[in-house]
Amino acid sequence: MKVYILPNRVTLVGKAWQIRHKLKQYSKEYATVQEWITANKVKH
Repeated sequence: MKVYILPNRVTLVGKAWQIRHKLKQYSKEYATVQEWITANKVKH
């Protein structure tokens, strides 16, 4: 499972069940993809 977070998009690579699981995890922390990307910019 790989997660690539770029300035304007998020790319998830893996099996379908892995992607669904990862999206559920991230949905608990971030309401939108934009929040997810913005939060990642701050961390790096």
